[in-house]
Amino acid sequence: MRDQEPAPADAERRLTTKEAAELLGVKPETVYAYVSRGQLSSRRVPGGRGSTFDAEEVEALARRNRRDGGGNSASRGELSVRTRLTLIDGDRYYFRGVDAVELAARHTYEEVAEWLWTGRLRPGVTFTAPDTSVAAARRAVDALPEHTAPTDRLRVAAIAAASADPLRFDLSEEAVLGAARTLIPTLVAALPPVRFSHLDEGPLAHRLWARLSGREPDEASLRALDRALALLVDHDLAASTLAVRVAASARAHAYAAVSAGLGVLEGPLHGAASGLAHRLLLDVLDHGDPAPVIADELRAGRRIPGLGHRLYPGEDPRARALFELLEEIPRAAPALAAARDVVATTARHAPLHANVDLALAVLTASCGMPATAGETIFAVARTAGWIAHALEEYGEPPLRMRPSGLYVGPRPPQPLPE
Repeated sequence: MRDQEPAPADAERRLTTKEAAELLGVKPETVYAYVSRGQLSSRRVPGGRGSTFDAEEVEALARRNRRDGGGNSASRGELSVRTRLTLIDGDRYYFRGVDAVELAARHTYEEVAEWLWTGRLRPGVTFTAPDTSVAAARRAVDALPEHTAPTDRLRVAAIAAASADPLRFDLSEEAVLGAARTLIPTLVAALPPVRFSHLDEGPLAHRLWARLSGREPDEASLRALDRALALLVDHDLAASTLAVRVAASARAHAYAAVSAGLGVLEGPLHGAASGLAHRLLLDVLDHGDPAPVIADELRAGRRIPGLGHRLYPGEDPRARALFELLEEIPRAAPALAAARDVVATTARHAPLHANVDLALAVLTASCGMPATAGETIFAVARTAGWIAHALEEYGEPPLRMRPSGLYVGPRPPQPLPE
């Protein structure tokens, strides 16, 4: 039985979810996954049930899938880069072959970073920064306008830290790792503290807390922040990581490569997505009901933040791990319930699971942090992954990240413009 009656012959040809799935040779859930990835557009017809899809768009996607041999990324012409760092397989991901969720559950952010960089664990390792690096970064950040976004502060801090390191052009593994172990704590130390306390020392997560929340943390909250950092260390070739590898391919030093990643991270479809989810949760908590908030988002033509991930058919494993830890924090219960209500309400129409941005939003909203805190956590965490990818790229032939443009403009020779 069809989801709805076919459209009139003089209208654009629309397919039901079932028809689109049959044409594509996939399950109906996968059709909605195509929508969440931006590969298909859907429309609901007033009075109808389910979603409808443009037939020509579905047919074009089916042709691409057949031509690409079932969607292999290399046959689609997507850039593929050999890496030993992160594997995403099904609904799990691995750092150097080790389950990343289990690794983050047993080790601190710094220990996970060391594993990603070297393939060796350094139990109890803590990153510290020299006074000269911190002083240079703080002077530069303090000169910025008060309303400056956290990612801008981090980018300026990275540049200032580079200026304080005369050995930054040494791209040997030992030198790059030495720079990484001081750059990450320098980035944290350069952020203006929200509160002054004994937490401005010790593990990196403790120092970062003092820059994100004015509340006195409990052990469970600090553990959740450290777990978030460890889970976000790397995630294969995300857009910011690709930018880092392009910079490293041109033999930019580690500070410049990290700066390239920070520039890309700031986009609303990448690191800033958790801020949108944070504001959504606050709106849901204010209304006491997710339905009107979701309706307003859809009416404005916006996607619901914090839902769906192109790499995971099910729930993002980073979100699942962070939600489990947040359940141990009593004050996180309202935001956690709001997040689950958002997922349940949206699932009536599109079976999208929670992603890590929604889990980060629960953490930041329940710990008295601003909406930008998730982006800061993401940036600090991912700096370790960017360093790992830069190190890999330094071992490859230089300037290999140079795709050829497919020119589609007017054919030469053209007359000179008047």
